[in-house]
Amino acid sequence: METKRCFTLTAAVVCMLIAVSSAVFAQTAPKTAEDYTERGWAYIGNGDIDKAIADLNEAIRLDPTYAAAYSNRGAAYNSKGDYDKAIADFTEAIRLDPTYAAAYYDRGWAYNSKGDYDKAIVDLNEAIRLDPKDAAAYNNRGFAYDRKGDADRAIADYTEVIRLDPKDADAYYNRGSAYDGKGDLNRAIADFEAALRINPNNTNAGAWLESLRQRRGY
Repeated sequence: METKRCFTLTAAVVCMLIAVSSAVFAQTAPKTAEDYTERGWAYIGNGDIDKAIADLNEAIRLDPTYAAAYSNRGAAYNSKGDYDKAIADFTEAIRLDPTYAAAYYDRGWAYNSKGDYDKAIVDLNEAIRLDPKDAAAYNNRGFAYDRKGDADRAIADYTEVIRLDPKDADAYYNRGSAYDGKGDLNRAIADFEAALRINPNNTNAGAWLESLRQRRGY
């Protein structure tokens, strides 16, 4: 089952963006491609996507070989739901830097958003190969497997997310939904209970857990 986790920034990244935003906006006007890219990333963090794209356009004009500018502009297009433009930018970032794990991850994210789960899995495989500790990549690949009806692989990926980040409530939620899809109600209930212990405000987990309990007759 899709959750917001699959398609939002992690709390750590949000905190980083806030810190970067404060520092960047305190600086003088940008001059280099790196400056515009950094400020564009800060604008993304503040939710000002159009300004972010304008800065990243300028970064690319100043240095058409700067992979980070394309990747960040792709992230901005992802935020606007313009997945085709996002994919084009991530593809260019990868062409310029074939080891750019984040670009593979973000392109996989965009393919998931378009419902192209096979391409998403290919990209997320590469993101994981380049960065085996990226919990979000496993989570999004699990989402793609789940949508393809491959519950066992989805569960394996969500389990790896939990191993890497035992406090990830959404990973328990996602795994619980996959277990429910397999008819394993006991494990599904255990995962939804774990999700609620970590995040008691997860109303979706609470509602699903109540439904499972009714189906079990308690």
